[in-house]
Amino acid sequence: MVAAAPLSLHRAVVKPEWVDYNGHLNDAYYMVIFSQATDAFMDYIGLDDAARRATRTSLYTLEGHINYLLEVKEGVEVEIRTRLIRHDAKRMQLYHEMFRPDHADPVAAAEFMLLHVDTTEGAKSAPFRPEIAAKLQEIQAAQDALPPSTYSSRTIELKPKA
Repeated sequence: MVAAAPLSLHRAVVKPEWVDYNGHLNDAYYMVIFSQATDAFMDYIGLDDAARRATRTSLYTLEGHINYLLEVKEGVEVEIRTRLIRHDAKRMQLYHEMFRPDHADPVAAAEFMLLHVDTTEGAKSAPFRPEIAAKLQEIQAAQDALPPSTYSSRTIELKPKA
């Protein structure tokens, strides 16, 4: 049974080589951490490495957005909390928030649209296997009770000055 809460499936410690010239986590490494959190979610729903190899299926990222909200310094351990915003037979909209231990609000948020693919002959979209679809439905049902995600489904826009 999945709780009506974001899933805490991944933590990472900011490595010295991930810190930029401004003294905080380089923007590229936010993506690395969020990508690792997506991998942890894949493992959680049954799309781990062994299953991907055995079934010749995987998830491909179609689109992603990151909101950088607060600095993260070297040596800080961050926790990623994951929500399944929506899914259908072949796709999922996954949302991650990154937290520092000293701050109640997220320091970053990321959202990804992922496509389930059959890699047997190249890569073509394919429905989730029944057991994966059932797990996604279980997560979705539990997390639908949560309030809307603050940084989900946002777009980038620079409005012209009047």
